[in-house]
Amino acid sequence: MSTETIPTLKGISSMATRQVLAELGAAFEQRAACAVAIEAVGGVDAAKRVAAGEAFDVVILASDAIDKLIAAGHLQAGSRVDLVRSEVAIAVQAGAAVPDVGSEEALQRAVLAARSISYSTGPSGVALAALFERWGIAEQVRARTVQAPPGVPVGTLVARGEVELGFQQLSELIHVDGITLVGGMPAGVQITTTFSAGLPVGLAQQPEQAARVRDLLQFMTSPDAEAAKRRQGMEPA
Repeated sequence: MSTETIPTLKGISSMATRQVLAELGAAFEQRAACAVAIEAVGGVDAAKRVAAGEAFDVVILASDAIDKLIAAGHLQAGSRVDLVRSEVAIAVQAGAAVPDVGSEEALQRAVLAARSISYSTGPSGVALAALFERWGIAEQVRARTVQAPPGVPVGTLVARGEVELGFQQLSELIHVDGITLVGGMPAGVQITTTFSAGLPVGLAQQPEQAARVRDLLQFMTSPDAEAAKRRQGMEPA
């Protein structure tokens, strides 16, 4: 059966969940008589598009972004469904010296020693900037910080040698060639983001499509989806 003759679930998500949603969407298509088309863009841009009224059947973003869209009336109250938890990891260019990041103190030394660092515009970047403020080094590293534009993987900048030390969701780093994964954030300063789904308010007027979305989310939160989440560097929420 061609995709032209079956309904399509149209969604938008942040880049961090692109791979896991592609895998889970393909698996759901094998079970259901509908197609899944989820566009992955920078999380900030995704939230702006939803707020501007662009039509989607499901929105998958960091949980705080989903909560803000619900509070603003763009997503249905009570529709948030937590899907995955994602931790931040650290990367250097392939072949470069691997710094010690095994403790909070070691990570701080590595950040101060790096000629340049990069993080995203998403929730992990916000949390990292707050950590630098807490450490009292925000001013010291500001001039050496390259914030990746929305939708541009930090790992790409690291692979090209444009930045020395990169921080981003593990799920976004594991598929990038030309980098070495140093490891995760050390104990006490881990940055974990929960990514959640929300339903647009307009979906309430489309009961059949809403039922398909609920089936999709039920599958994505089922035990059958857990292996895919871990393959893509995430954990079930």
